[in-house]
This record gives sequence, C-alpha cells and structure tokens, in this order.
Amino acid sequence: MADKEDLTRFGVAFPTPLIEQFDSYIEEQGYKNRSEAFRDLVRKTLLEPSALHSEQDVAGTIVMVYDHHISDLPIRLMELQHDAHHDIISNMHVHLNHDQCLEVIAVRGNLGRLRHLHQQIQVQKGVLYAELSVTYVDELNKMASHHSPHNHDHSQNQQSHYHPHHSPDSSTD
Repeated sequence: MADKEDLTRFGVAFPTPLIEQFDSYIEEQGYKNRSEAFRDLVRKTLLEPSALHSEQDVAGTIVMVYDHHISDLPIRLMELQHDAHHDIISNMHVHLNHDQCLEVIAVRGNLGRLRHLHQQIQVQKGVLYAELSVTYVDELNKMASHHSPHNHDHSQNQQSHYHPHHSPDSSTD
C-alpha cells in the first residue's frame, strides 16, 4: 500500500441509490472502505484490453465455451492454438455437458497478437462465448526485459494441452 503522502484525495458525487448499491457491494466483497473498492475497480478498468495499446506485452486468459459437436470445430480451435503456441502458457479443458466444453487458455504475449487469436476463436461457428481478459501488463521496455538476467520465459517450459474429442479414425498432430 502506498504511504499517505503518495495518496491523492478527491471528491466523487454519486446519486444516493447508486452509492447505496456500491456500499452493499463493498460490504459483500469484504472491503473495509470505499477507497479500497474504488481503487480495485479503477485497476480492473485500466486492465481492460480495449484500454491498452496493441504493442503492450500482457498476460491473461482467453475463456471460451463451444459446442464440440460442430463439425471440425475442436480441430480448428486446436490448430489456432498451435499457431499461437508462443503466446500460450497452458490451457484447461472442461466438459460442461454432453454438447458443450469450456476452455481456459492462459496467455502471455503481445496484446495485438492475443486480440487477433481471440477474434479468430470467437468467430468460429459453434463458439458460444469467447472473452480475452488481461490481468497483467508488462510495464518494462521489451528490449530491456530481453537482456535482463532475471527475465525468465515461462511460456515454453509450462506449456501443456489436451486434444479433446478425437475419434479413433481422426488424425492426430
């Protein structure tokens, strides 16, 4: 937490019904005061992919729900992930029901490339939901981070994935 001299105070006017809803929210979430909750909301807003520049390096997730019965969809999704293997740290595949699967892809890389991967996923026929969420922005200069002795590329040594729904007659990678 920042020292008191690092804090900037300002006033915010809320309509009464909105502040009552906000107070209920912060109590449910376990915040001690409005300032803590407001700071977290601002941090979350600043991490929205639309608020960031495409050239920034970020980490986060792509979450999708899709119907695995749609012809060749699991294979197309797997190919998209293989094409982006340098930006994918790991993924998790969950069978929601007989028809639908949930996949969570942990990603780290250039935001422009991750946006492109997300867009390629969301436009596939049978993808019911796809969202890119950014949880970390690398503030360091790319060149400086490549030369730092403390820079570790975890994306390659933590890569794991599962190839879902292959029938015995389907080809493998």
